[in-house]
Amino acid sequence: MAMVKRIVEVLVEDVGVILEEERMNSLMGTKMVNMNYYPTCPSPELTIGVGRHSDMGMLTVLLQDGIGGLYVKVDNGDRLEIPPLNGALVINVGDTLQILNNGRYKSAEHRVRTTNIGSRVSVPIFTAPNLSEKIGPLPEVVERDGVARYKEVLFQDFFFLPKCEFHINMRRVCKFTKRGKLC
Repeated sequence: MAMVKRIVEVLVEDVGVILEEERMNSLMGTKMVNMNYYPTCPSPELTIGVGRHSDMGMLTVLLQDGIGGLYVKVDNGDRLEIPPLNGALVINVGDTLQILNNGRYKSAEHRVRTTNIGSRVSVPIFTAPNLSEKIGPLPEVVERDGVARYKEVLFQDFFFLPKCEFHINMRRVCKFTKRGKLC
């Protein structure tokens, strides 16, 4: 987890902030490892491995096998496959990190598709704040930007939003913006 913590430190320092150790530990206090298995599918166009979403935490580190199937939404709305590279890790910025840096780094909307060439295995490691942690734009970033694009909330309130209140990642974030939409 030291690598993940260092990546977050670098990203936060890049927006002009140095977080105290205690705050960093609270923002990354929840850690979870999943092991995902997607069986071979003869007609992958008829199925969804995992629908479009973003990760709500700080940062996600993903180890994927050589099969592929991870797609990320890019600025023009297209989906770009992230080809697996032997020994490489995929790093996703999560919704919480986007809120903290006031939108400078965007949370990555992504999905997983099944394939007909073989079963897929992936192992994501999620980091997220403790449920009792307040999340909102960092004061130093707000001072620089001149506006807070998100309200401060308890992570548990953000985490437990009913699914009916958002369709994809940014709808969850939009619920907590000052103007109800992202700038």
